[in-house]
Amino acid sequence: MRNRLSQLTTFRLVSCMLLLALIATAIGLTPFVAVRAAPAYNYGEALQKSIWFYEAQVSGPKPAWNRVAWRGDSALNDGSDVSKNLTGGWFDAGDHVKFGLPMAASATMLAWGVVEYREAYVSSGQLTHLLNNLRWVNDYFIKAHTAANELYVQVGDGNADHNFWGPPEVMQMARPAAKLTAGCPGSDAAGETAAAMAASSMVFRSTDAAYADTLLTHAEQLYTFADTYRGKYSDCVTGANPFYTSWSGYHDELVWGAIWLYRAKEAKQAGSGASYLTKAQQYYTNLGTEPQSTIKSYKWTIAWDDKSYGAYVLLAKLTGGQTYRDDAQRWLDYWSVGAGPRTPGGLIIVDTGGGWGSLRYAANTAFAALVYADYLGTGSSLYARYHDFAVNQINYALGANPNNRSYVIGFGNNPPINPHHRAAHGSWINGGPTGVPLNNRHMLYGALVGGPTTTNDNAYTDDRGDFKANEVATDYNAGFTSALARLYREYGGTPLVNFPVAETPDGPELSIEASVNASGTNFTEIKAYVINKSAWPARMLDRGTFRYFFTLEPGVTPSMLSLNTNYNQCGTVTGPTQWSDNIYYVTINCTNAKIFPGGQSEYRKEVQFRITSSGAWNPTNDWSYDGIPTTPGSTPVAANKIVLYDNSVKVWGAEPGPIGPTNTFTPTPTRTTTPTRTTTPTPTPTGPTPTFTPTPTKTNTPTPTRTTTPTLTPTITPTPRPGGCQVTYTIVNQWIPGFQGDVVIRNTGSTAINNWTLSWTFPNSQTITQLWNGSYTQSGANVSVTNLSWNATIGSNGTVNFGFLANWNGTNAKPAAFTLNGTACTVTP
Repeated sequence: MRNRLSQLTTFRLVSCMLLLALIATAIGLTPFVAVRAAPAYNYGEALQKSIWFYEAQVSGPKPAWNRVAWRGDSALNDGSDVSKNLTGGWFDAGDHVKFGLPMAASATMLAWGVVEYREAYVSSGQLTHLLNNLRWVNDYFIKAHTAANELYVQVGDGNADHNFWGPPEVMQMARPAAKLTAGCPGSDAAGETAAAMAASSMVFRSTDAAYADTLLTHAEQLYTFADTYRGKYSDCVTGANPFYTSWSGYHDELVWGAIWLYRAKEAKQAGSGASYLTKAQQYYTNLGTEPQSTIKSYKWTIAWDDKSYGAYVLLAKLTGGQTYRDDAQRWLDYWSVGAGPRTPGGLIIVDTGGGWGSLRYAANTAFAALVYADYLGTGSSLYARYHDFAVNQINYALGANPNNRSYVIGFGNNPPINPHHRAAHGSWINGGPTGVPLNNRHMLYGALVGGPTTTNDNAYTDDRGDFKANEVATDYNAGFTSALARLYREYGGTPLVNFPVAETPDGPELSIEASVNASGTNFTEIKAYVINKSAWPARMLDRGTFRYFFTLEPGVTPSMLSLNTNYNQCGTVTGPTQWSDNIYYVTINCTNAKIFPGGQSEYRKEVQFRITSSGAWNPTNDWSYDGIPTTPGSTPVAANKIVLYDNSVKVWGAEPGPIGPTNTFTPTPTRTTTPTRTTTPTPTPTGPTPTFTPTPTKTNTPTPTRTTTPTLTPTITPTPRPGGCQVTYTIVNQWIPGFQGDVVIRNTGSTAINNWTLSWTFPNSQTITQLWNGSYTQSGANVSVTNLSWNATIGSNGTVNFGFLANWNGTNAKPAAFTLNGTACTVTP
């Protein structure tokens, strides 16, 4: 992907020129660095992944276009405490609060990138994805703007939120909503939201004029609210402190909002925005200055709090005024060739006191420098200075640094894998960022981490606990995304075709572990754990039941059995219920328990139950007894024949098949070959690592009520599909006589598929015994797999995957052909 020699040459040249610039500054000369950085990186891929990151931050009901398979619905009750629907928007960072000011600032920066460089998004094929994400956040702003002088600017309590280290899909804490009013003003948050909606209206103007008008109407109302009722939002919405205190005040957002309203009004009708430009220029005099000076601030940069620097650039671009040009160039000179702090490798360090998010500040500055350089044009003597400075800052993040590492997850050489991000970590024990598992379970593609925390290039480690260096946030990627679009326009690049790559669960998501707790001549007592480590996506198990199957001995009737529990964190134990001939089961009802990946006592519930017979009793021929430790007091292990159901749908374990009139079955023999997994199962926090069968996640097998196991064929009308499909069939693991398979379906068409059925024929009479993430039927060698309710939609270029266990004998060749809703798919090797 990258020419290594070119990259090293570029880096060494940059380092030498920066050293010369520092020497020149020390002796009183005006240094000048003009380094034309080589197009060393795939900017198309980086842009593609940076946009994808925003889909991982989606809050609320997951939209059909969202490509993050491991995210689900979340925060569905946001706003209920104030009788409003405040679902939607973005989670801020590695946490799950919705902070309105940085969310709006992120949206403005993203929209600005499209306003300036729309053709780059079009030619890279990323415009649709960017528009999806930008509409999502603006739809939230519309919901949050509940009256002309009322704007909700926060949902969630930062302290309570930070005390929970788990996925957003299963959050249980209260999420209070806070608003601005005439009596509780916030000119900064309201002004920034106005800027975001105005800038976004420009983005949507050419494709959805009605939506653009809606955004512009809200923007004008919000700006009037911000301008009329002055105040810092964090003085009133105290829950924003200390997370996003408005340090710079609100004058910058009043200028910034007016600039964007001027541009948006002019984009709709020439000459209609003049009053906003006048207001922006009038309020410009209120912007901050350097201490004990009348010179406008230049030793910080544009970010979620302070928009002054963006105002310099845009007013210079829009008016050509010398004051604005002077302020913009003084600021850009300080960071590009001046005394602005930086690492030896060339990364500017804006926040030398706190060390937070250095790459975020560098990327924002780089984007503004590119916009200003393009305004000046290539004929200007300053073009190369600002352009090359910007390219070098972005390239540093992509890998052109002394450590030769990328700071963008899932991109380039040695990228981070453990960002400070709860959902990507996928932990189930609420043990904080240092808890299990050791490495994040999900790839948070495109996220830009904070980066070095000081002027030392080595002041970074890929440590999930280091929130200064390794957290990610929506505002971190905003200017970065826009800068990547600009570099793609100039240097090109190729977005990946098969993106994102489908993830395979690292072990059972929902399962049962069990062992014999006590036994006697006429009873068996079982200790069972119901376990929820779900992460694809994380989900609540609150309608769960499980069944323990056993055989009645000759002459013993159900009335001769008694049931009791010694320890029960679930619910009632009922039965016995006949399954087939002399096969019965008892049911343990866990519907009163919330079992979810959110803590040591939340992800696992224990039940100890005893079956006692007043007649004969022989557990060794019982279906569910097979394969669990029988020595009392043994540690429970994965119990593949104790069956777990979620809302009557089997999600774990194998049910006994119909047994003939002899009413016997042969226990599963011990395997002589241990299968080798391609992924390492995640260990339970306490006790030894269990041996498990890969997770069956919601199949569509109904609860049997007859002496034969029925097969449910859902009534689904597949979507007629223009375009095509691609199938990847992988044998993950194989042993005698079984194997684990994984199937990925990619929609290569231009429209979403709603409801799908994939069909194929096994070439060697392989037989599926268990399948997850779908419902299957098999007749002879012919197999059909149908979606479940939660994975019914495959967006354009999106994927779904399912896995299964199957038996084989002699040869285990892959199927040669697949059809999706009757249409033949291409098959990847």
